Amino acid sequence: MSAEKKIYFISDLHLGVPTLEDSHERELKLIRFLDSIKDDTETLFLMGDLFDFWFEYKTVVPRGYVRLLGKLAQFVDEGIPVHLFAGNHDLWTFDYLQKEIGIQVHREPMTMTLKDKTFFLVHGDGRGPGDNGYKFLKRAFECKINQFLFKLVHPDLGIGLALKWSHNHRVKKLKKEAESNYYSVVEETRLYKYAQDCAKENPDIDYFVFGHQHKPMQYKVDNGATVTVVGNWIRDFTYAVFDGNDIKLGMVETRQ
Repeated sequence: MSAEKKIYFISDLHLGVPTLEDSHERELKLIRFLDSIKDDTETLFLMGDLFDFWFEYKTVVPRGYVRLLGKLAQFVDEGIPVHLFAGNHDLWTFDYLQKEIGIQVHREPMTMTLKDKTFFLVHGDGRGPGDNGYKFLKRAFECKINQFLFKLVHPDLGIGLALKWSHNHRVKKLKKEAESNYYSVVEETRLYKYAQDCAKENPDIDYFVFGHQHKPMQYKVDNGATVTVVGNWIRDFTYAVFDGNDIKLGMVETRQ
C-alpha cells in the first residue's frame, strides 16, 4: 500500500434521526466527504452507530441509506478495506453488510497494527466502570431468543416502533449533549477509565480510538498512548485521520 495514504475514522452518524430530512442531508454530506478522501484513503474505519436503528430480517433490511451503502461498496470494490465496529444502535447487524457490501464487521475490541503502530479499537458502549443498566440491556438485545422474537414482528410494526423510540431517545440525548459541562472532565468519563485499565494490561498500545461518546476529544493515558474519541456526524461532523506519524481530529465544514 502507498505510504502516503492515510487511515480515516468516522463514528456515530445515527442515520434515521432526528428527522428523515436531516438524516438525508447528513448522509449526502458524508458521501461528499468520502468522495473527497477516497484517493487518499488506505483503510476506512466506521466506529459504530452508523444507523440509529438497524435490524436484519432473513430477507428484509431497513429501508433507506442506499446512497451511503453504495459509496461504501465502491470503496471496497476499489480495494479500500472498510471496517465497522458495531455500536449499541447497530448491534443487530448480522451478515448483510459483509455479504452484500464487503464491510468487515467487528463486535468486540480489536488490537491492530496500522502503519507499524498498535491500535486498540472499539465502539465504546458498555465499556468501563458503571452503566450497569445499559450493560444488562445490551445482554438482552444480544440474546438470540429476543432477536428471534423480534423477527416475528412484521417489519412495518417492529422497525416503525423502534425508530419512534430511537427518535424520542435521540432528542433527549441531543439536549443533554448541548450542555456546556457535558463530558467536561475527561478523567471522569468511562472511556478514560477504560483506556487506563487497558493500557495497564497492554502497555504496548500506542493509540486508542473510540466512538460512542459523541464529544470529540483527545488525551493521553498513563502509558503515553493517545486516546481519540472520534465524535459524531449529528452536529459536529468530525473525523480522525492517521498518517503514520500522528492521529488528528478534523471537522468537515458545515457548507461542504
